[in-house]
Amino acid sequence: MRIAIYSDVHGNLEAFEGVLKDIKREDVDKKVFLGDIVGYGPNPNECIELLRENADVILAGNHDWAAVGLTDSEYFNPYAKASLFWTMEALTDVNKAFLKELSPTKMEDAIQFAHSTPLEPQEWRYILTMQDATDNYDSLEKDLCFVGHSHQPVIIEYADAANIVPIRDIYKTLEKNRKYIVNVGSVGQSRDSNPDSCYVVYDSKTQNIEFRRVEYDVARVQKKMEKHKLPQYLIERLGLGR
Repeated sequence: MRIAIYSDVHGNLEAFEGVLKDIKREDVDKKVFLGDIVGYGPNPNECIELLRENADVILAGNHDWAAVGLTDSEYFNPYAKASLFWTMEALTDVNKAFLKELSPTKMEDAIQFAHSTPLEPQEWRYILTMQDATDNYDSLEKDLCFVGHSHQPVIIEYADAANIVPIRDIYKTLEKNRKYIVNVGSVGQSRDSNPDSCYVVYDSKTQNIEFRRVEYDVARVQKKMEKHKLPQYLIERLGLGR
């Protein structure tokens, strides 16, 4: 089975449309979304409606839950909080009800999916260090877990507590007797110094993982953000991939 796994669209319609076109060319069997369809970007409703037509599994992210009052936004930085308040006003009642029904984790096809971490997923922590990875490996129910949230595409391979390796190759064949946490990157808010969208195609038969990058019209999104008076910091960082 070939599975497209993507995350963190963040209201960026142009990026989302570009990724969906690329996924269509990949001829996948299933599409999985790992959360944060809203937040930061100027098209939250359009992205939700497109998501509902283009995912077999849909998780909640912290911005999704914050937008409907299911998680505290106090820890958001001022820019994220400003965009959150705008998003809350922009969302339709139908789309708010949809977001309220989503869960931040799911197990399917013997694969673990989480927006943030397998350990205490509703705490919205990040996996940014080897210690973060070590803390989470005991919480893996299976040998493979896909996450988003940090917007940092990386595969973390775990043989044992003394052998944890970050892998940033575009292609990787998973090995037996290893555990893996795979961050699929971000569709709409890249933060690895590459503004292009990022997502993953996983082939369960060959055990291959491929990171795919997709260009989109960043300037068009920035103009929309300016029109809605979203924070300048968020507008600028979109073009920098940070």
